[in-house]
Amino acid sequence: MNYEVVVCIVNAGYSDLVMEAARDVGARGGTVIHAKGTANKEAEQYFKITIQPDKEMVLILVPEDIKDNVLHSIYKTAGLKSEGQGIAFSMAVDHVVGLSSSIPADTEKTKEENSESGKDN
Repeated sequence: MNYEVVVCIVNAGYSDLVMEAARDVGARGGTVIHAKGTANKEAEQYFKITIQPDKEMVLILVPEDIKDNVLHSIYKTAGLKSEGQGIAFSMAVDHVVGLSSSIPADTEKTKEENSESGKDN
């Protein structure tokens, strides 16, 4: 299964709103990182909003097939025109470990091949 990480940056205090929107369409959980924005006055004038410097970054690992639904749900709930003033984007994820206790057959085969060739995973 392929995964993507959805990153949403919102005003401080709105990460729960982001997670609720993501869970509504199938996401399971996320990680919140406290951050500080660096936007300038020109950006505030362009978007016609006041930019709060205290931010929260919400990182949500999702299966690739629900990524678009998660992004759309976050946009509707916590987008730039909401109090959360959020932006969201996604990035492809090459490798994922730790999501389940079972190891897919192709992963086990790769481990064996790497062991035989002297490579370490």
